[in-house]
Amino acid sequence: MNAAILSRGRLAVWCSCLALAFALPLVLKSGFVISLLCQIGIMAVFSLSYNMLLGQTGLLSFGHAVYYGLGAFATIHLLNAIGKGGGPFTTALLPFAGGLAGLAAGLLLGYVTTRKAGTTFAMITLGIGEMVAACSLMFPGIFGGEGGVSGNRVVGKETFLGFSWGPQVEMYGLIVLWAFACTVAMFALTQTPLGRMANAVRDNPERAEFVGYDTERVRFLMVVLSGFFAGIAGGLSALSYEIVTAETLNAHTSGIVLLIAFVGGIGFFYGPIIGAILVTVMQIVIGGMTHAWLLYFGLFFLFMVLMAPGGIASLIAVQRALWQAGLLGRMLPHYAATTLPVLILLAGLIGLVELSYALLTGDGSEGPSKVMSMQLELKTPAPWLTALAVTGIGITLTRWIGGRMRHEWNATLSTLHGDRS
Repeated sequence: MNAAILSRGRLAVWCSCLALAFALPLVLKSGFVISLLCQIGIMAVFSLSYNMLLGQTGLLSFGHAVYYGLGAFATIHLLNAIGKGGGPFTTALLPFAGGLAGLAAGLLLGYVTTRKAGTTFAMITLGIGEMVAACSLMFPGIFGGEGGVSGNRVVGKETFLGFSWGPQVEMYGLIVLWAFACTVAMFALTQTPLGRMANAVRDNPERAEFVGYDTERVRFLMVVLSGFFAGIAGGLSALSYEIVTAETLNAHTSGIVLLIAFVGGIGFFYGPIIGAILVTVMQIVIGGMTHAWLLYFGLFFLFMVLMAPGGIASLIAVQRALWQAGLLGRMLPHYAATTLPVLILLAGLIGLVELSYALLTGDGSEGPSKVMSMQLELKTPAPWLTALAVTGIGITLTRWIGGRMRHEWNATLSTLHGDRS
């Protein structure tokens, strides 16, 4: 296991990623970007913990937000309990308390949920998730009601190595350290006998039982450990935002982490990290630009399911295989040629969506309406005809050039598979 984790190539990748994460705030000094990076780090840990269930053990959970939310509430309550008697060093360790809360929830709920697998497990987690979310509003003394529980991560007057965790950039550094440690720990788990047996239970539970392993116990241990890391992510969220609401426990949060893992690629360890980056950017950046971002995300998710069910990581894996076989150069001109038609098609579709959304919401009822930074008369045919024309041109060019790329893609894959055989 140690050789697998500490190989020279992998160690170089780990160190490079850590150095890049710490260098980003020095290059991108925007407060908005730093807050975005904080959210990406938190969601990366959360999605990796979820992938321990879905990707590694084959357990589809609809209630993973329970561990994340309980870890967040435990952290914020402990932060308030410490108050001025604590310090920055104590605050830096609070996410571990959130992890312990998630682990405790995993011990309790995992005992119930892991007795069955498959659809039964998914339905039980859905029921438990809804039950805990409902309880969060029934017990305002613990969960703070609709307003949630707030706190202040700056406790005491002392600093730890010059850090008080008040500025967001300092909080980002703390999130990076915790995210890096959790990522390494979760990867190390994949190299252990438990991680290997989780894969066996995912692929063929009957055979795993035949060779003498207790599949229920394997599922239980993975749920407990997954809850621990999800609780750490919740603890980091509590410190970063200094408030925890009932939203951290609801089905929306469970759904988001499921989509992140799937879009990134559940069959690859680094897939959820890619998904966390992409979905968080869509939520915050695109969500700040348009109210229709959920529609765009839904369309993107549908595209991924139809065209790349293995997630973005699977596409990267194919390109890596082509590069190793010396065939990537054949596809690069076709990728470049297809880029422009796809961008034209996207511009037309986005224009139609934004025009429709502005018209349906009544933004253009009187006079011109602001659509994509342009003042347009929505009740005149000009903007609609323009968007339809751009969409039509994009479809035509994409079908024409995309057909050539598809032909070359199939030929390249046939050559790749022929070389391997």
